[in-house]
Amino acid sequence: MRIALGCDHGGLELKNIIIKHLEDKGIETKDFGTDTAESCDYPDYAIKVAEEVAAKKFDFGILVCGTGIGISIAANKVPGVRAALCSDTFSAHATRQHNDANILAFGARVIGPGLALDIVDTFLNAEFEGGRHQTRIDKITAIEKKYSK
Repeated sequence: MRIALGCDHGGLELKNIIIKHLEDKGIETKDFGTDTAESCDYPDYAIKVAEEVAAKKFDFGILVCGTGIGISIAANKVPGVRAALCSDTFSAHATRQHNDANILAFGARVIGPGLALDIVDTFLNAEFEGGRHQTRIDKITAIEKKYSK
């Protein structure tokens, strides 16, 4: 499994904790930045991870900013990306099963590292159920195609 990660300055510390957690489990990671606590713009890092995941160069992406909201909105502008902001394990499990989410987003100012790592593990261990959920994913893809120019 290969995971692409990115963050802005608000998510730097949590992103680094997640990277260590994944690497300790033998999961391959690539950090697309930022690597500094200096103020920066989350769309710059969201796009890097989202493009790599959409191109299927990575199995999943993980994005972190202060709230997780902005970085997930930015990532979701890339066709083929289904970024889900999760602050609990139930949502992380459900978004993989029902939405086939391929990017997990966090708010570092919203949840702590212990919960974040539980959410990461839940997200990565859940599987898409397909079936009626695939029909809904197909409708999302049709919306992307309609509005992508």
